[in-house]
Amino acid sequence: MATLLFVSFIVLIFLGVPVAFSLGLASLIYLFLAEIPLNIIPQRMFGGLNSFVLLCIPGFILAGNLMNAGGITERIIKFANDLFGHVRGGLGLANVGASMGFAGISGTALADTASIGSILIPAMKKEGYGAGFSAAVTASSSTVGPIIPPSLPMIIVGTLASLSIGDLFLAGAVPGILLGLGLMIPTYIISVKRNYPKGERQSVKTIWKSFIGAFWAILMTFIILYGILGGLFTPTEASIVAVLYAFVIGIFVYKELPVKKIPEIMLSSMTATASIMLLVGFANLFGWIMVREQIPQLVAESILGISTNAIIVILLINLLLLFVGTFMETIAALVILFPVLLPVAITVGMDPIQFGVMMVLNLVIGLVTPPVGVCLFVASQIGRVSIAKTARELVPFLGVSLVVLLLVAFIPQVTLFLPSLFE
Repeated sequence: MATLLFVSFIVLIFLGVPVAFSLGLASLIYLFLAEIPLNIIPQRMFGGLNSFVLLCIPGFILAGNLMNAGGITERIIKFANDLFGHVRGGLGLANVGASMGFAGISGTALADTASIGSILIPAMKKEGYGAGFSAAVTASSSTVGPIIPPSLPMIIVGTLASLSIGDLFLAGAVPGILLGLGLMIPTYIISVKRNYPKGERQSVKTIWKSFIGAFWAILMTFIILYGILGGLFTPTEASIVAVLYAFVIGIFVYKELPVKKIPEIMLSSMTATASIMLLVGFANLFGWIMVREQIPQLVAESILGISTNAIIVILLINLLLLFVGTFMETIAALVILFPVLLPVAITVGMDPIQFGVMMVLNLVIGLVTPPVGVCLFVASQIGRVSIAKTARELVPFLGVSLVVLLLVAFIPQVTLFLPSLFE
């Protein structure tokens, strides 16, 4: 029966059925054949969604959309371009830098790819950068979004294992910065090798002015972190504070957020939230079936049966997650696999916070790898370049991502240093 569950899910995925519905239909097939009453479906779905912490997801999505509609994307890009534009390949470096700044607003890789890519990919192509390279830089740097706080996948992880959202946010800060800075290395090297253009050096006054323009957006990240860690508000309350902050900044500071556009922004935020919640609900039902079939125990026994050496076990977990990330959506994979793999990681001495960051990083790498790399698809579409060409250009960037992943997996202080300061 378990085999049928996975086979039907994989077949549906490759037929192009959305992940949420693939999970639901595969679960429905199992329930029919196992003769389990279908009233288990709403029970399990509600059980997965019945969490106060999950209420922060619509808040952070709405806050990000308000900030983006208020002109924040252009300001972050301008600051990054003023800072790096005079270097060879400066527009590519600005692309990565803008993604690091935007990560503190959106918390999702896809939003980063779509928002920044729609502006910078055409600009890079116009300046003479290769279309595949432009798309690859945008797609790879967007993976910083779910690592640097606030992060929607980290919220899911915290909900699943009752871990501190604040600690998870802090734990993702250093890996996120390392990933962003690391991605600048191949960007610069390739730009020099191909003699991509560089702009004029901006004055300190110009850079300062553009920093002030982006400052209010960047400040939101620190307000959220300080509020949660300082005990001023819960993650859910923090998301509401972020919405109010984004509204005030967009209306009264930047003065670019049209009041008449707010209903449209709220509608798009509700749509995004609904899709995530549906995914979480169906993934929880799918996970319940896995527990019923004792899949977690089988996976743990299989991995530990190969080796009990911590290094080997962690490498095996990483290989499994990298494979899963190539075809499964991040949040669905987290809901299904995090409870399965966490006991294995703890068995070999890995801290749950460290494992949470490692798993999120693993799965977001899958967002830029075929066959179901959504960021790869979006960046290629914006750049009007084939997915195969973008994928080839992505190779050096994926190398950097894997190096950061190994640092997170085998050096605990990379993730645990900042949280330990606030204990």
